[in-house]
Amino acid sequence: MKSRVRQLREQYGWSQAELAERLDVSRQTVNAIETEKYDPSIKLAFKLARLFELPIETIFQED
Repeated sequence: MKSRVRQLREQYGWSQAELAERLDVSRQTVNAIETEKYDPSIKLAFKLARLFELPIETIFQED
């Protein structure tokens, strides 16, 4: 799944560790999402959407 998480995180000026803390996940999880090695759970996708104040489908897209 393609992800805009890295782009959005950088726009907010956050490190992977800072984003991970806000989401209550590990930095490795954030890295895996950004590198498209891990598709987040629906619960985590909703957390990201709320955090970035965007619809899920603008953050994630199918390959």
